Amino acid sequence: MNSRPQTPINVPPPRTWDARLARRLVTPLVNTRVTPNHLTTLRLLIGVSGALCLARGGFAWANAGAVLIVLSNFVDHTDGELARIGGKSSRIGHFYDLACDALVTVMLFIGMGIGAGDSNVGIGGLTVAPGWLGAVAGIAVALIFFLRMRIEEMAGKAGTKQAAVGGFETEDVLYLLPIVTLTSVVLPFVVVASIGAPLFAVWVMIDYWRVARRSVQPAVAGSGAPETHQVLAGK
Repeated sequence: MNSRPQTPINVPPPRTWDARLARRLVTPLVNTRVTPNHLTTLRLLIGVSGALCLARGGFAWANAGAVLIVLSNFVDHTDGELARIGGKSSRIGHFYDLACDALVTVMLFIGMGIGAGDSNVGIGGLTVAPGWLGAVAGIAVALIFFLRMRIEEMAGKAGTKQAAVGGFETEDVLYLLPIVTLTSVVLPFVVVASIGAPLFAVWVMIDYWRVARRSVQPAVAGSGAPETHQVLAGK
């Protein structure tokens, strides 16, 4: 009786073009043994491979890595779509997905920094190796992922919803990575990321602080009622 085919859950269509394509591709997987975690693991393996290719440096390896990162970014949409239309969502799977997102993104920037070469970069009078600049950008991105996860826990998914314009989200900028490698501007990209990512992390920290304050205020306001009730009962 439990082997009856499962009908895909009717959920609203995704906002972005890549998520819509991902849903079409995973719809046949609803009644199979494939789970969202399988697709998350596939995304992780492709992303790590792409980061390692970028770390090798050179025109060919960098472009191969960029293509793998683009593919990994697309596959990242498949697990969520399968979870939604197949009723296969789980808290563990959600955190596994976020952890893989953070790991791939961190390794991406570190790999780009290492692959950019051994020539140091002068920033504000300091001479820094590109690998360290990639690490700075990667750590900042990891912090952003962690804070967004905490904001989602406090404010729900609406609190971390990315801006979408014309069917594209902020994270879709990774689809432009092959342009960076094809034009051989990896090092300038890493330098900009090492500055921009920490600044964006500061903005997310401020947003996290605001959400934390809003979530604490109702709890404080609601705590007065039980105390008043206890006082009245004591009288």
